[in-house]
Amino acid sequence: MAKTHNVTEFIFLGLSSNPEVQKVCFVMFLLLYTATVLGNFLIVLTVRSSRTLGSPMYFFLSYLSFVEICYASTTVPRLISDLLAERKAISLWGCMSQVFFIHFFGGIEMFLLTVMAYDRYVAICKPLSYTTIMSRQACALLVGAAWVGGFVHSLAQILLIFHLPFCGPSVIDHYFCDVLPLLKLACSDTVLIGLLVVANGGTLSVISFVVLLASYVVILLHLRTRSSTGRRKALSTCGAHVTVVTLFFGPCIFIYLRPSTTLSVDKTVAIFYTVITPLLNPVIYSLRNAEVKKAVRRLWVRAIKLEER
Repeated sequence: MAKTHNVTEFIFLGLSSNPEVQKVCFVMFLLLYTATVLGNFLIVLTVRSSRTLGSPMYFFLSYLSFVEICYASTTVPRLISDLLAERKAISLWGCMSQVFFIHFFGGIEMFLLTVMAYDRYVAICKPLSYTTIMSRQACALLVGAAWVGGFVHSLAQILLIFHLPFCGPSVIDHYFCDVLPLLKLACSDTVLIGLLVVANGGTLSVISFVVLLASYVVILLHLRTRSSTGRRKALSTCGAHVTVVTLFFGPCIFIYLRPSTTLSVDKTVAIFYTVITPLLNPVIYSLRNAEVKKAVRRLWVRAIKLEER
């Protein structure tokens, strides 16, 4: 690897070169990241400490929230610090590590959202068999499979770019390291690798998104036989899921379904799946779910009583 790499570090151009814009973005993204970490941590803590949130849906939600914290932490802290830095540099190995963890946690989230859609399908379409199908062991296996799937996806991505020669320039027109910007800097033919990236990332995103939408269509068709109350509750839950799924998969498909092509709008689009989606997860699931809101209130009351003692 050392023989084919003259570049030992990369320089990010970041979101903007305007100092005033950078200061505004620093405050904004710091607040968004803080809200992301606290909001998702609150969901994890609430689900783990509440007896009423013991269903598989909340079990998956707690893992999704944990993954959202990890996923946002791979890019946002670096983005925030670089907004105040004159020289936005990252080492070659640091860049490769960032690529790996972005796709690792992003892959886990992709598979977890698919698992959550399957959980809703079983709960609504096969309610009598729900506890049997979605047992604690089955849920643990599904979460484990999501982590394995994320690892395999990320490993495939990193292996595609790990041995590419980088001879210069070393300037990345982005705020984090990703596969497509690195392909643009490689001093070798990357057409085949670009197609493999599409096959691994873009096609996987499209297939997962189509499967998710198909599952929710089946659920909606099945809801026609339910009572109005049960239909409203199921639609509320599924509506929250579809919102998260669309906000996550839409930008991912836009970015990764283009072979070896980068656009100026990519940085703006990337903000949606690296910053906005991890933040919206706790907002959507807590504000649209009465059980979660009640559990949060009980947790808050319990914390106040412990503090008074």
